[in-house]
Amino acid sequence: MIIEQPSKWLRWLYPSAIWRMDPKEKAVYLTFDDGPIPQATPWILDTLDRYGIKATFFMVGDNVVKYPHLYEEIVRRGHRVGNHTHNHIKFTTKTPRGYLNNVRLAAQVIHSNLFRPPHGWMWNQQYIRLRHRFTIIMWDLVTRDYSKWTTADDVFENVKKYARNGSIITFHDSLKSIEKLKTALPRSIEWLQQQGYAFRIFDENQSWSRHLK
Repeated sequence: MIIEQPSKWLRWLYPSAIWRMDPKEKAVYLTFDDGPIPQATPWILDTLDRYGIKATFFMVGDNVVKYPHLYEEIVRRGHRVGNHTHNHIKFTTKTPRGYLNNVRLAAQVIHSNLFRPPHGWMWNQQYIRLRHRFTIIMWDLVTRDYSKWTTADDVFENVKKYARNGSIITFHDSLKSIEKLKTALPRSIEWLQQQGYAFRIFDENQSWSRHLK
């Protein structure tokens, strides 16, 4: 299995989830997971502003409780927000009911119809319940900016290698990622612009389709 671009069999595990947007449109969707935190999110917001780009932030509820001003700033600047559970929990650490309760707790402070599971996995029972409440957004390209084994150059090369029409690209506004992103994010944005990609966010009233290729 390719980590950076999930294989078709993995995508078929969650057939109602969104892994890729329209492959006929030369556009990408930047997403950021795990924030907001003061050490990373403000710099990312300023960088996106500099390039005139909107993105989607899948946030951890506990971080929103700690830093509500960052949540408000993300919304004020016109970005989309999504639920990423309240404590960034792995699906194996909770019962299905406990997992759903954690998502509901995050929903009290993250007002969104979008959900992304931490680590990209859910039990089938969790998935079935959540798909009735949320549009589940996965990804077409994970940059691996969080990995201690990758460098900023590696993150940029992953974008160059795997970005394609409709790609949902995942970065992280986290302590593990921010030093790499200070180099890799501007380089990635500029390269994507040079290739002619538009930057999109998920529209509240979007007609969702599932592109599994």
